Amino acid sequence: MAADPRDFIRKRAAELGFSVCRFANAREPWSAGERLKAFVEADYHGDMSWMETTLDRRSHPNGMWDGAETAIVLGMNYGPDHDPRPELDEASNGYISVYARGDDYHEVIKGRLKILAGQIASRLSQEVKVFVDTAPLMEKPLAMRAGMGWQGKHTNLLSRELGSWFFIGTILTAAKIDADPAEVQHCGSCHACLDACPTKAFPAPFQLDARRCLSYLTIEYGGVWPSEFRALTGNRIYGCDDCLAACPWNKFAQEARETRLQARESLVAPKLADLLALDDAAFRALFTKSPVKRIGRNRFIRNVLHAAGNSDDAALIAPVEALLADDNDVVRATAVWALKQLSPSRFEALKKEKLLTESEASVRSEWEA
Repeated sequence: MAADPRDFIRKRAAELGFSVCRFANAREPWSAGERLKAFVEADYHGDMSWMETTLDRRSHPNGMWDGAETAIVLGMNYGPDHDPRPELDEASNGYISVYARGDDYHEVIKGRLKILAGQIASRLSQEVKVFVDTAPLMEKPLAMRAGMGWQGKHTNLLSRELGSWFFIGTILTAAKIDADPAEVQHCGSCHACLDACPTKAFPAPFQLDARRCLSYLTIEYGGVWPSEFRALTGNRIYGCDDCLAACPWNKFAQEARETRLQARESLVAPKLADLLALDDAAFRALFTKSPVKRIGRNRFIRNVLHAAGNSDDAALIAPVEALLADDNDVVRATAVWALKQLSPSRFEALKKEKLLTESEASVRSEWEA
């Protein structure tokens, strides 16, 4: 009897630091593509135009690669060593999403996937392709099909082994490998994740309006924020973990074993005053090898200004005021809003002077608001 290739692959995956390894048929039809189409048609994707332009390829694994027969879905945990939610009460400090406190997971996981994929290709003499959420492949439905977990009411993947805190990587292969049983949904009547969302970004269970999501706003959205979300962001300056952290299935969560995914001390509750002073070079130095680096200094400082405006910390008035002269118009506009929250009297004292010199419409509208 021929050896089951899954045994070899699982053994090597564990040796490479993956917490779980499962298998799915990559050719079977599924409903995930129709759900994605409905999401885009409802404009829930916001400014993420790439979701619309890649819709056909994203709708099914074979849209990405017609030769794919099997999806090998791997998970690597990044669980924190403490409940991060109390950090949201530290108004003079910033909150960075747990997944972004270590090295960029794309680089960590992709390197391991390439090693594993090479060994699979050599062993099975079949072509392979590697994915870590940067390509148009719907990894969460694939993971559910492979039995790794299920998409909760917040649309993120949950696992009875890993809770909420884990990354997904996928290897597609032309090899035909037996599939594992699919997982079913285990949320029951619980709606803790929906209740936890500060911006009410879920129109209904299992639906997300990204335009209202703080992860989308702090990371994907590049402009001046709609006013309704600024106070709601609190001190969240990159991403949001509220719906993940609220899930009761986290009783099974595991701390990150991979040292590169463990939190850097400098990225746990950093001082807003320090962050407001970052120029581009200092920003890049602080976030070397971090996923935060990809949003750039200006978008990041915009996020920090929201947190400063929500802080009620008078010590932040001066660093906020200094950013009224920033080169970037989104930063300047957000600094106007933050100053108005922190010191209405200083805002009024500067208003006439600044309106005489400011030509950017978005910035002028904040002074006139």
